[in-house]
Amino acid sequence: MEYRYGKKHNVLLAILTTTSLFVSADSLAQGQATAATIKANNEVIRSLPFNDTEDFKDATRGLIDKPESLIIKDAKGNVVWDMDSYTKFIGMDKPAPATVNPSLWRNAQLNVQYGLFKVTDNIFQVRGYDISNITFVKGKTGWIVFDPGTASETAKAAYDLVTKNLGKRPIKAVIYSHSHVDHYAGVKGIVDEADVKSGKVKIIAPEGFLEHAVSEMVIAGNAMSRRAIFMYGALLPRSATGGVNAGLGQTNPVGNVTLIAPTDTIKKTGETMTVDGVKMEFQMTPGTEAPAEMNTWFPEWNALWMAENTTNTMHNVLTLRGAQVRDPLVWSKYLNETIDMYGKDVQVKFQSHHWPMWGNEKVVDYFKKQRDVYKYTHDQSVNLLNKGYTSKEISEMIHLPDELDKFWPNRGYYGTLRHNSRAVYQRYMGWYDANPSSLNDLPPADAAKKYVEYMGGASAVMSKAKADYDKGEYRWVAEALKQVVFADPNNTAAKNLLADAYEQLGFQAEAGTWRSVYLEGAYELRNGTPISGGVSSSSPDTISAMTPDMLFDYLAVRLNGPKAAGKKMYFNIEFPDLKENYGLSLENAVLNYGKEVESPTATLVLDKSTLDDIQNGKLTLAQAAQNGSLKISGDANAFQEFLGMLDTFPFLFNIVTP
Repeated sequence: MEYRYGKKHNVLLAILTTTSLFVSADSLAQGQATAATIKANNEVIRSLPFNDTEDFKDATRGLIDKPESLIIKDAKGNVVWDMDSYTKFIGMDKPAPATVNPSLWRNAQLNVQYGLFKVTDNIFQVRGYDISNITFVKGKTGWIVFDPGTASETAKAAYDLVTKNLGKRPIKAVIYSHSHVDHYAGVKGIVDEADVKSGKVKIIAPEGFLEHAVSEMVIAGNAMSRRAIFMYGALLPRSATGGVNAGLGQTNPVGNVTLIAPTDTIKKTGETMTVDGVKMEFQMTPGTEAPAEMNTWFPEWNALWMAENTTNTMHNVLTLRGAQVRDPLVWSKYLNETIDMYGKDVQVKFQSHHWPMWGNEKVVDYFKKQRDVYKYTHDQSVNLLNKGYTSKEISEMIHLPDELDKFWPNRGYYGTLRHNSRAVYQRYMGWYDANPSSLNDLPPADAAKKYVEYMGGASAVMSKAKADYDKGEYRWVAEALKQVVFADPNNTAAKNLLADAYEQLGFQAEAGTWRSVYLEGAYELRNGTPISGGVSSSSPDTISAMTPDMLFDYLAVRLNGPKAAGKKMYFNIEFPDLKENYGLSLENAVLNYGKEVESPTATLVLDKSTLDDIQNGKLTLAQAAQNGSLKISGDANAFQEFLGMLDTFPFLFNIVTP
């Protein structure tokens, strides 16, 4: 249903004037906002320009079609994506609940605007079918798809919506804008890999895409995936006291993660390509939001695809799930280059998250302010670290000037100034803050026991923490009670009060990511570490896309050093399908690889796909040898012993308890 702007404007005025947030300051039960939280959220309403409704116009502009209900399921009937769970309580006519930061509520209202939208002539987007947008560019005979989402099921649903409304057209090319999973992993939902191999469909990506896509998903992928549960609130109920959104979009789908390797690689800025009659010019932006990323200019339509280099939020310099620290200085320089190259002509910008923006003057002003939020974060963080301040001190001291701070697309729904400033410190200075006590400090559980002992015992800490909780000092309560819980993870009263503090911090958080982290932490303190849930990053397609070098690097990470101590094994591995041979050396409890070794313990001859099947658990070593897909000469038992030294990482490890 199309939304009328006048009514929407009245809704925003209702948010500004509502008395529903100004409730009693009496102590409230679990799941309700305390007086301190209500006060903090009311201050947000007073401090930000909620009367600016332009984003609501942009987020609904060009709507072609939206289904009344949006629940996407996989072939087995499992729910992959459920927008209904959000729209049932996030309404355009509903003021922010006391348990949600009003700024985040506004962001959530914008992000639930789903359906098929026209961006400009020949450019269409399906938004709200995934955490990322799926963009369809109309060529002479078919579609060029930009960023096919996170899961094959969501990509297929988006393509079906396009086909229903715009007619059946084949996909001629898929362009991956960058190397993060939510921008390529739905590809097999819309493209048959056989058509790619035959040359019927192009897969276009920036230089370095495959290496970075696979390495980020695998080498530290297990820990990243576990932490992503916190960052995206994957296990939280969708409600005003639970998951509201993730800032960039609602959350991540839980469908089939796929990957098809690129057929064409873009290597330099200014490179052009015409696909199905559509001319495109690329701007390379490595080391910005992703290590391999590129923007795309459409000169025929004065339209600029910004990948994820600009979105309608402050982005992460260091994502909370974990990754290598990004460089906000380089990021700002590439955005400056964007302005120099396309600022004179651009009439519409659109990207892989959020809604587009139209009008040259408005778009260029937006680019400048997005550029400067990263430049300011960099420059002022470095300014303060050069004055001797530590990352924690800098995060408390740094503030954006009003012209950047009150600009809605710079608000911290995904990244925040607090954790981005710490990331800048980390990039330049590392983890060590130069205080000698930090050099060899105790691990958390050991330190916690001493803290609690020095504080006079758990009961004394609890008594003081309850008093500080009643005063709304949740940050300190969380710091103090974390020590009690790590000293004694069986202290239920401490866990519950810590959960209460996390909950109030979550209710106050403007960032969807921070809210999720706090509320997931509260959930696990109250209910224990979950035994299921979340999505592993090491999908079969990801494993298959790894080069042998990447695969051996991953095996080296999985090697259990203590188990391997004192062992010496040498293997030659021949891959007939790749026409490549490798030598593996296990000594000094380290796995190295390179040229074939002269006197191997064993030699293995197998296709890379067979090794992938063994890695993915589809095939055992014995089964491969039995069916002939693996031939071993020498000491076969030694290789079996080597495989036994490889760890399988536990996915749902503890975070809020030791």
